[in-house]
Amino acid sequence: MVVSRPDVQTDGVEHGDRAELAAFLRRWRARVQPYEVGLERGRRRTPGLRRQEVANLAGMSVDYYVRLEQGRGPRPSRQMLTALGRALRLTDDERSHLHYLAGEVPAPPPSPVRDVRPGLRHLLERLDDTPALVCDAKYDVLAWNPMATALLGDFSTMPDDERNIVLRFFTRPQSRDRIDPGDARRFAREAVADLRTVAARYPRDPGVLSLIERLLAGSDEFRALWAEGDVRVQRSARKRIRHPAVGWLDLHCEALHDPVCDQWTVFYTAAPGSREAEALRSLRSLAPTS
Repeated sequence: MVVSRPDVQTDGVEHGDRAELAAFLRRWRARVQPYEVGLERGRRRTPGLRRQEVANLAGMSVDYYVRLEQGRGPRPSRQMLTALGRALRLTDDERSHLHYLAGEVPAPPPSPVRDVRPGLRHLLERLDDTPALVCDAKYDVLAWNPMATALLGDFSTMPDDERNIVLRFFTRPQSRDRIDPGDARRFAREAVADLRTVAARYPRDPGVLSLIERLLAGSDEFRALWAEGDVRVQRSARKRIRHPAVGWLDLHCEALHDPVCDQWTVFYTAAPGSREAEALRSLRSLAPTS
C-alpha cells in the first residue's frame, strides 16, 4: 500500500530544476549563521548550518532534506517550501526563486497589499499628460495622479470603503453612465470573473469577503454574473469614456501587473496626433496642482 505524505509531491521535480534547487539549498544553508536561528555555534567543520539543523527547523526528516540537497528528492509541496524559506531566512525574492526552482508558483500574500511604493507614486506624479492610477487585487484605488482626477473624478472626496472601481460600477449608476454601453457590458462580465480569481487567492481576507457581500446584496446584475462562475484575469483593453468637458474618448487602458504586490498600475493613453490625445492635453488645465 502506498501512503501519501502531505509534505511532498510524488511526481518529482518535473517542472522545476532539480540540480539548481539542490545547489540553492546548499548555498543558502552555508550562509545562515547558527546564532541567527537561535543555535549555538559550537565546533563546526563547515560554515553555516548542518543539514540536520535545517531539517529540524523546517519540520522535515533529515533523510528527506539530504535527498533534496543531493538532487534526488521528490518535489516539496508549497507548504514545505515555505518552511524551508523560514528555516533558511530567505528574503521574499529568494523565497519566490525557491518556489520556481521546485516547479511551484509562489503563494500570494495573505491579504491584498495596500502600500504603494514611493517610487511608483513619484512616477504617477511625473506623468502630467497621462491619467494613471494604482489598484490592489480587488480594485481598490490606492493611488492616482492629477490627470486621473481630471479624467475620472476626484477619488480623494470618496470615503475609503467606497473607493473601489467595481463597487462604484455596479452600485453607482452615474459611474456607469460615463462608459460606452458595449464596454460596460464587457467590463461587468470581466470584472466579476476576475474577482472570482481574487476570492480564490485570498479566501479569508475580510476586505475581499466584504466587497463581494456588498456587491451580491447591492446589484442584481453582479449576483447573476457571479452565479455563472466564470473565471478570467483582467487585462489591458480599449475603453470609450465620456467626459463632461471633452465628450467621448476612445482610449487605450494599459494595465501593468506587479506580481509581488499583486497590484495593477493602469494608464489611459491615446494614439499620438489623435483627437483623444489633444483632448487629454486639454484636460491638464482641469487637473489639480497636487
